[in-house]
Amino acid sequence: MTMPAKVTSKTAEILALKGLAFLANSDGPLDRFMALSGAGADDLRDRAGEPEFLAAVMDFLMSDEDLLMAFCDEASIDPRDVQMARMALPGA
Repeated sequence: MTMPAKVTSKTAEILALKGLAFLANSDGPLDRFMALSGAGADDLRDRAGEPEFLAAVMDFLMSDEDLLMAFCDEASIDPRDVQMARMALPGA
């Protein structure tokens, strides 16, 4: 997936949802995200459509280089794409 030069909020949300799915399939990182964000299992489902929550997912991915690289490898994207997408979400 190659990000366009100008990332829309919709494109950023889609990438963040992929990041959330990546975390959901990774027990250790998911547990850490939930502990640091205060999110519970219900929040993962209920708040997945909220741009602010998706921004937290992106922030979490970018906070750990190994995790970020694993996500980027799985999603076949460049780490800079994650940063560009994060800038299109609230709180950047």
